[in-house]
Amino acid sequence: MTIIDTNLSRRGLLTGLGGMTFCLALGNDGVRLVSQAQASLANASVTPWVRIAPDGTITILSAGAEMGQGSMTSLPLIVAEEMDADWARVAIKWTPADAEVYGYKDPFGTKQLMWIVGSRAVQLYFTQLRLAGAQVRKVLLANAAQRWGVDAATLKTEPSVVIDPVNGARLSYGEIASFGTIPATLPTVDPKELKAREDFRLIGKSVPRRDTPSKVNGSAQYAIDVKLPGMVYASTLHSPVHNAQPGIWDPGKQDQSGAAPERWNDAVVKAMKGVIDVVKLPNGLAVVADHFENAKAGRDALKVTWAKGLAAGFDSERALADYVRIHDDPNAQATKLEEKGDVKAAFANAAKTCKAAFRSDYGYHAQMEPLNALVRIDGDKVEVWEGSQAPDESRRAVAKALGVEEPQVNFHQCYMGGGFGRRSLGDYAAECARIAKAVHRPVKLVWTREEDIAQGMFRPQSYQCLEAATDASGKVTGWKHCVVGDGEFLLITGIKIPYYGVPNTYIERRGVSHGIKLKHWRAVGHVFNTFAIESFVDEMAADQGMDPIAFRFERMGATPKARKVFEALAQIADARAKRPDGRALGISITERSGSLGAGAAEISLDRSSGKIRVHKVWATIDGGLIVQPGAAKANVESGIIYGLSSVLHERIGIKDGAVEQSNFHDYTVMRMSDLPEEIHVEFVDVDTRPTGLGEIGVPFIAGAISNAFFRLTGKRLRHLPFTPERVLETLKA
Repeated sequence: MTIIDTNLSRRGLLTGLGGMTFCLALGNDGVRLVSQAQASLANASVTPWVRIAPDGTITILSAGAEMGQGSMTSLPLIVAEEMDADWARVAIKWTPADAEVYGYKDPFGTKQLMWIVGSRAVQLYFTQLRLAGAQVRKVLLANAAQRWGVDAATLKTEPSVVIDPVNGARLSYGEIASFGTIPATLPTVDPKELKAREDFRLIGKSVPRRDTPSKVNGSAQYAIDVKLPGMVYASTLHSPVHNAQPGIWDPGKQDQSGAAPERWNDAVVKAMKGVIDVVKLPNGLAVVADHFENAKAGRDALKVTWAKGLAAGFDSERALADYVRIHDDPNAQATKLEEKGDVKAAFANAAKTCKAAFRSDYGYHAQMEPLNALVRIDGDKVEVWEGSQAPDESRRAVAKALGVEEPQVNFHQCYMGGGFGRRSLGDYAAECARIAKAVHRPVKLVWTREEDIAQGMFRPQSYQCLEAATDASGKVTGWKHCVVGDGEFLLITGIKIPYYGVPNTYIERRGVSHGIKLKHWRAVGHVFNTFAIESFVDEMAADQGMDPIAFRFERMGATPKARKVFEALAQIADARAKRPDGRALGISITERSGSLGAGAAEISLDRSSGKIRVHKVWATIDGGLIVQPGAAKANVESGIIYGLSSVLHERIGIKDGAVEQSNFHDYTVMRMSDLPEEIHVEFVDVDTRPTGLGEIGVPFIAGAISNAFFRLTGKRLRHLPFTPERVLETLKA
């Protein structure tokens, strides 16, 4: 298959068949919808968003990267809802990788971003897309009113049709596009004018995802599928010893951070079949060949002497044990994350205090499609094909690596075979660009699985200590939580407990730095923080002889929102019922990206092998208004399975700065035979803005399983993951 350019150029939507094109213009007054003529007249940066063709086809651009979560369908659907568009006539294209035009405002900063991470897509684009769709509908109504000589306020719309209720006259959107004009200034839309929930035709109704048919029939284009004339292949090898500088997320800086190759068997590898060149990179080597198999053979034959990496000598098990000393050292540097009330007084006056500690190992993203990118350089123009969670970030990384301006880089977004946070940096695309520049040919770079694991950017390991003070009635009046580890803010997401009403809290982080490459991982710190929090809460409930849900309500001061999701969970899981012999149920709260939920797991245990079997899982989620229920449910189910795999199987160990695991034979992931027999997901019905659902299915799994394990055995699991070896050690303890 030869691909030249199947993506949409910035002005490509504006040419051809005529019709009405609604653009975005970036000016001193910010981003707004405008007509093509108006934008051109103002000499603005013209960027298409919606186009209505005379044949009735409506093309809507989507800024949502698609990795199976459904954003590419959900975002255009929001526009189509307010337009009152016939969904069957809607075509979807990806936007250009231009965050200044198509991005959302970073909720933690001031920049415009296109990163589809942290379950951001629907919740952060929702309002602006509704307003844009409503503006288009107003223009269509105005054009129909002018044609008929009536007041636009007397007209109504049905899918892709404007109707005059007085005489039944009808004009399709395509017909209006053939004669209509877009005013110099588009009509404004008051949020009160947006559709009422009861009038939705698309939002809240499950529609088939647009990417599904092409993925089923094999026509979906992933970057790994793209071929270009004259293309060659590259496979890379980096220092086995990790070398990340603390706090650096810039791929350009990471690539420059050392651990460079010093000597290698250059002549031997270049003499191998099909090998074209061996390219030195700032932090590795790339073997370039006519076919990937030959590139990989050359890569496997490399014998390299490396500069010393920052993580040389690092041992993850030894470091995790050292975290305990750091926690116990009163002089260790600490960063306060939250202080509320008078914690010292709460503990001084406590009727009882409780304390518990928990550990977690490094975790790998384990995305199924290997990391890959394709780069072609033609003079001062650069083209990139990649499946990226952050096309703007990848475009920036490539431009920086080549020393060119971002407008010189044309980024072609592709589907992704999994991301989970790893595909939001652009480091491997920047690496591919350097190789293409060196060999003067289009290059497809494919990381081997071994390279991907060895160079993984991991979920950090952690040690956590929690303490609680209770009064004479058993209510938790004081709360202390300390997390120790590497990774700055990667450690702290999900560590606060706004869903509980503990009046006095103190939360802190104690940081260390090892040179291990770390990165966002599905649900980030919520995975191990929620595990520690909910295991500790369950431990206190058991100590007081209370039902775990009742304890959260009466002794933890659960908020109304938390009560609602737990009440729903108790109902669908029949949480207080006796389980079958040999099984037990555990519960946990779950929170991420503005959403709140509760989850439960029913497990059994093979005491001879130490294997935990999860039979049933339930989750009840408050995710605000659910735009696409089917896709939302699939997202939560996906998170549950991802969480189960990480909690029961997945761990990365590091010795002398190098990763011990090399592929899926020793980095174990969940198999289909391990899946629960039943997964039940329900959404609490609320009429609030959408919140994130892509990761909410992950955080509760560890706590639910560990709490069920306690009910089954009377013992506590305190170290993630719960491998059979650790289970057997716990049973013997």
